[in-house]
Amino acid sequence: MSHADTALPVSLDRESDTPLAVQLADALRRAAATGHLRGGDRLPSTRALADRLGVSRTVTSAAYEQLHAEGWIAGRHGSGTYVTTPPSYAATDRPVPGPAPAAEAEQSSLLDLSPGTPWAGGLDRAAWRRAWRAAADPDPLIRAHRAGLPEYRSAVSEHLLRHRGLAAGSVLATGGTTAAVVELATAVLRRGDLVAVEEPGYQRAVQAFRQAGLRVTGVPVDEEGLQPDAVPAGARAVYCSPAHQYPMGSRLSAARRVELVERARVEGMLVIEDDYDGELRFDVAPLPMLAALAPDVVAHLGTTSKILTPTLGAGWMVAPAAVAKAVLDYRELTGTRPSPAGQRVLVEFARAGDLGRHLRKLRREMAERRSVLAAALAAAQVPVLGDDAGAHLVVPFTSAEMEVERLAAAERQGIRLDGLSRHFSATPTVHGVALGYAGCSREALVAALPALVTLLR
Repeated sequence: MSHADTALPVSLDRESDTPLAVQLADALRRAAATGHLRGGDRLPSTRALADRLGVSRTVTSAAYEQLHAEGWIAGRHGSGTYVTTPPSYAATDRPVPGPAPAAEAEQSSLLDLSPGTPWAGGLDRAAWRRAWRAAADPDPLIRAHRAGLPEYRSAVSEHLLRHRGLAAGSVLATGGTTAAVVELATAVLRRGDLVAVEEPGYQRAVQAFRQAGLRVTGVPVDEEGLQPDAVPAGARAVYCSPAHQYPMGSRLSAARRVELVERARVEGMLVIEDDYDGELRFDVAPLPMLAALAPDVVAHLGTTSKILTPTLGAGWMVAPAAVAKAVLDYRELTGTRPSPAGQRVLVEFARAGDLGRHLRKLRREMAERRSVLAAALAAAQVPVLGDDAGAHLVVPFTSAEMEVERLAAAERQGIRLDGLSRHFSATPTVHGVALGYAGCSREALVAALPALVTLLR
């Protein structure tokens, strides 16, 4: 263990209205953020630090108590107080700049309004830290859990039942949606099989299928989602996002859901249901999930990346028994399995009720942001596509040239927009932008509205 430098950069302003204990806690956080303090460093005792700073021990004790409550220092009986995990830069609200390539620095300065980014700023940081600390309590694993930790699978089952209305008979842990698609493409489907995907759609899934040697064909989508009658005969699988189509934002209608699963049963197709934005429904109750309608032919995929953060690298799959067995056999054969670390954190986050609280907060925030954005666009007579759901909406354009020109103009004004063209595997037939409203703060979104409306008008 190392000792904290006795020359820690701590100074207190006795003329400030900010209490000395708060100033001290802030200063110690900054010391950790800049590298003066690191995990394992021992801090001075409250008495020694009080003497050095010329303050009462009450001040230093209050600062230490606050930092202990935040979870990044801990006392050891008879040994002292130690830094456990340095706080995130967000704890000080003063990010520490680091070296970065010029292009990367320029990109990071843009206000990112592309879809698919979670509202990580809405996470309760105290709850988040508690979950990580609790996740470290169990003994280290001595063997791999190919299907995922049992407690994680139970937590996901409860989540699906409570928040998605799906009574999942068996859950497999995954490394996220794309990782699950790779496993299905490799372990379940065979090289040369034909897979139908939404067009436009999720291009990482398309590439995963192609890398596995599968043939991919696009199926058009409209205001009712994927068109089942356009799925070609002979397709072995259909990949779709029925809850909130990515990127067009429509919802697969009830009639089309029934039509799709009936075709799958008759023709022996596997339907891969990507539950993109499935937890974010604002206007009406969600339609039954495909996995609930036809668990015998549907592989349902979900992830924590959009509802929480990609930090966990955790997702799930609910699939027919034969499909699940093929995936587990593939993991056994290759020695792969999803990382249990993120699974443990999700378990603790759910166990304390923090997952449910976050989802309720997330739905309220996204509904309000969508209303603000949609109202501003409507007032400027800018057309909007997509259901009242999810964390993005679509503004259509009349030409590819208009899309290119608006994207460039937005970047010149410090805003990153996502064009629809990149979501096509073949020649784009629809042009416009998908506007995400989760990744930034609400204040930044509101501040950008005048420029955004001008760009899109």
